[in-house]
Amino acid sequence: MTAFSRFLRLSALAALAALAAGCAATTQAPAPQPALPQFTSPIQPSQVEGKWGLAAYHRPEDATRTEAQARQGCRQPYVISPGTSGGFMMYLADQSQPSEVVSKQVAGGPIFIGLPDEPPGADSDREVLRFDGQVLVLKWVDKEVAGRYGTMVYVRCTS
Repeated sequence: MTAFSRFLRLSALAALAALAAGCAATTQAPAPQPALPQFTSPIQPSQVEGKWGLAAYHRPEDATRTEAQARQGCRQPYVISPGTSGGFMMYLADQSQPSEVVSKQVAGGPIFIGLPDEPPGADSDREVLRFDGQVLVLKWVDKEVAGRYGTMVYVRCTS
């Protein structure tokens, strides 16, 4: 092999290495964030604002007893107040300050209550198991949180 052919081969390898390095250094545009699914808000803030007695259960057979306990909770009510952006204020799991939340439902599916910038059914959401204007029953989506807090029963206070 002549010195010239070795030079050509080394030059070709160097060019390929430079090309590969250039490709590796090229920055890719960030992947577009998926759009939130279009959801409706079937429970309006005015329907839940006010004072509520609160209790929780872990076993379904305790639901009726827990609703009666929640009524007793009106002595020290859980207050749901209006939010500043059209939602309502509730505490998220392990938070010491309330956050503005909304009800979220996609195409007739389950109703969730959670942060407006997260899709329905996000881990920080609660699924609405029952709502009739006087009783609100919510189950945390995150299984670990649900295991700690149980199924939350809110009963509207009458005074």
